[in-house]
Amino acid sequence: MRKTIHAEKAPAAVGPYVHAVQAGDFVYTSGQIGLIPETGVLAEGVEAQAEQALQNIQTVLAAADATLADVIKTTVFLADINDFAKINEIYAKYFKGETPARSCVQAGALPKGALFEIEVVAYKG
Repeated sequence: MRKTIHAEKAPAAVGPYVHAVQAGDFVYTSGQIGLIPETGVLAEGVEAQAEQALQNIQTVLAAADATLADVIKTTVFLADINDFAKINEIYAKYFKGETPARSCVQAGALPKGALFEIEVVAYKG
C-alpha cells in the first residue's frame, strides 16, 4: 500500500514533491527546512530554523497519524557543520527516550538558503 501524505498546515513544497509517502507501516518524509507555514519565510538563524523545521516535521507526521516517537531514522543537513553542537541541543528537545538512528552532514547548499534541513522515516507498526 502506498499513500501520498499532504499536510495542510505545513509549508507548501518548494518543488515537484509531496510532504511524505506512506508505504505499508513506514512513512518517508521529504526534507523540511525552517519555513514558517503562515508566511513562507525562513526563520532567522540556525537555531530558529531547526526549531521550525522540527515543528514542520511534526505537522507532516501528524498528517500521517504518526509522531516523533514513531521516527526510526533521521537525516539532518547543515549548511555549516560547525552548528552541530547547537543543533544537538535543539534536536534533543524533540527526540527523547529511545532516540532514532541519525545521520548529519554538511550540505553544499540547501533550498532557499536554509541553514538546516531534516527528513525522517517513521514506523507505525
